[in-house]
Amino acid sequence: MTALVRAVGVWYFAIALIARLPYAMIVVGVLTMVVDARGSLAIGGLTSAMVGLGTIATGPLIGAAADRYGQRPVLLLATVVQASVLVALVVVAYGDSPDGLLLAVSALAGATAPQVSPMSRARMVAAVGRLRVTDRDRVQESVMGYESAVDEVVFVFGPVLVGVIAIAGDPAAPVLAAAALTVVFVAGFALHPTARTEAHAENRQTREPVRAVFRPGIVLAAAGTLATGLFFGAMLTSLTAFAEEGGFPEQTGILYGIMGIGSAILALSVGLLPRRFTLPWRWIGFTVLLVIGALLAAGATGALSMGWALALAGCGIGPTLATLYALAAARAPLGREATVMTILGSGVVVGQAFGSMLVGLLAETAGASAALWTPVLAAVLLLMAGVANLRVRHDVPRVVALAP
Repeated sequence: MTALVRAVGVWYFAIALIARLPYAMIVVGVLTMVVDARGSLAIGGLTSAMVGLGTIATGPLIGAAADRYGQRPVLLLATVVQASVLVALVVVAYGDSPDGLLLAVSALAGATAPQVSPMSRARMVAAVGRLRVTDRDRVQESVMGYESAVDEVVFVFGPVLVGVIAIAGDPAAPVLAAAALTVVFVAGFALHPTARTEAHAENRQTREPVRAVFRPGIVLAAAGTLATGLFFGAMLTSLTAFAEEGGFPEQTGILYGIMGIGSAILALSVGLLPRRFTLPWRWIGFTVLLVIGALLAAGATGALSMGWALALAGCGIGPTLATLYALAAARAPLGREATVMTILGSGVVVGQAFGSMLVGLLAETAGASAALWTPVLAAVLLLMAGVANLRVRHDVPRVVALAP
């Protein structure tokens, strides 16, 4: 990792981290703003969902455009459009426009979101490939662990930042702050030297066809991130219902944060695992931990027992997510790295959106006790995908293919 830090520069990691914040703020920020502007929690929830649906619809296309034209022009265009749409969203929310227009602009806000996280992973794949180190595989796994940990931290801290800004200013301030962060830090991420690499220039001539993206190994990794998103959405929604029924709704964020912190810490440590513990078996091993944690959460009787269950679940989910991205990086077709990483990221978003929606309906009709079994189902689906992955033939690591 030291060699990688020297290669890309310390400032890269700071810029890439802050550039992720706007999207982490938008979903909750839009909900907060619309509830204040329109006085309707239902409309607020719909606008927030439309942001996610917009991201799902265009995320892989933005990744494909980055692979074809380079990250820099795609990100700079997305920066300008995204900031403009967010400002327009504030105007529409507080204006006299119909709810349909508000929903459409919310979807556009999600559709134009710069795909910083998957593009950062794609850059790291290329950067590791250019390093002259003895164990690129270990460096690659450490990088994917770091990227997953940063995502966890950002998506835990983003909603907290929304609350702080809204209290200090007004409900529209978080959305405007996200627009400002986009202009400064996403543009900075786009202009960083890592956005234009020799590897990308070579890939223009040797890029594999789009159909190569749908290799079984990549499809299974995407199925894994989809199941991971389902777990995130199901756990947060069922946990909210559990805390409300238990009389401690104010502890929901703390309890969910326990899982996020454990997840981030364990994700950072995946590069230290022994080489004999291969990526396919890590997927299965850490998912088993996740299943156990989910089962304990389903049987929790109070905040303390739920906290312990979520801490164990976090120890499974973070390393599993890092492993999924590491597998996808190793299997990504030449010149399609950003496309693959964006597909995996979209899988998390899709799963989280559907998990939240379906489990919300279940919690309303059947209560928290029934809803808490849905994260168990999501974890089992993730385990089944991991078992199926064992049948995928061994792929030559992409880091070796990119090596000088």
